[in-house]
Amino acid sequence: MAPTVSALDTTETTRRPFSGRRVRFGDTLLRVVAGGAALGAAVLLGLIAYKLVQGAHLALSTFGLGFLTHNIWDPVHLHFAAGAFLFGTVVTSVGALILATPLALGIALFLSELAPSWLRGPVSALVETLAAIPSVVIGLWGIIVLVPLMHDHVDPALHSVLGWIPLFGTSTSGNNYFTAIVVLTIMITPIIASLSRELFLGVPRELKEAALGLGTTRWEMVRGVVLPYARGGVAAAMILGVGRALGEAIAVSQVVGNGTFIGANLFQGGDTMGSKIATEFLNAVPPMEPSALIYLGLILLVLSIAVNLMAQLVVRRASRRLRG
Repeated sequence: MAPTVSALDTTETTRRPFSGRRVRFGDTLLRVVAGGAALGAAVLLGLIAYKLVQGAHLALSTFGLGFLTHNIWDPVHLHFAAGAFLFGTVVTSVGALILATPLALGIALFLSELAPSWLRGPVSALVETLAAIPSVVIGLWGIIVLVPLMHDHVDPALHSVLGWIPLFGTSTSGNNYFTAIVVLTIMITPIIASLSRELFLGVPRELKEAALGLGTTRWEMVRGVVLPYARGGVAAAMILGVGRALGEAIAVSQVVGNGTFIGANLFQGGDTMGSKIATEFLNAVPPMEPSALIYLGLILLVLSIAVNLMAQLVVRRASRRLRG
């Protein structure tokens, strides 16, 4: 007769091999370490915000919220405002998003749905490598290669075909908003593409096979199943790409030109908040000019936090919709 095992014996054999005291200590240690890391991140963000507010106090008290709407930047007469730089930041970031999104989605769909298996690995590695290139290297490439190319060929061609649209007016030089948009597009496309690819790969295989089994084409399957399933995550990836573009300073400062231009012509030189801080902070004349530049940094911090919170909100709403 085969030996029997009682319920008590089964419970004993399935019990964890460690004593309860050691398990409780490990759990407590994990909570303390993880909670400390989260608290440290929150404290660090608070300290950064506090230091920026402290450094920008003089400009805040002098210019107030009018600093956001005017476009004068005159260190000689101590007149400072962020309007032109806020305009340049928004224009270059939104323009880069408009150009980068279709490219990134095309790359992500190719790698997740169309590319042969032997090609997916190398192309994915190249896309991720492009995202890891330092911004100063991309900016240097922009000065050497992109600025002459845009000035001699791309800008005149766009003006000759689309010159009736105010966005594509007369080209003054290769250092302008449009060149900065192209540079930012190169920088954020790999980010959006990598995140979107992971989202597309996460679509349940059963849904795609069911759609194909009903007689849909591959494009209809992508349009009707893949994109709706991942649209919340794709929107969050786009928002994170905008957040990356908002704070970019070095690469943009090398190609955007210089000035306080506000207008519809993308072929005019201008500036962004990040590039203005990067190029002038070390040479700023205290006390007002450094305070005004720190005020720009405070505005960037607020924009970055708002963009990240928006991305989290989009992801949560998409998750609730999928669970529903």
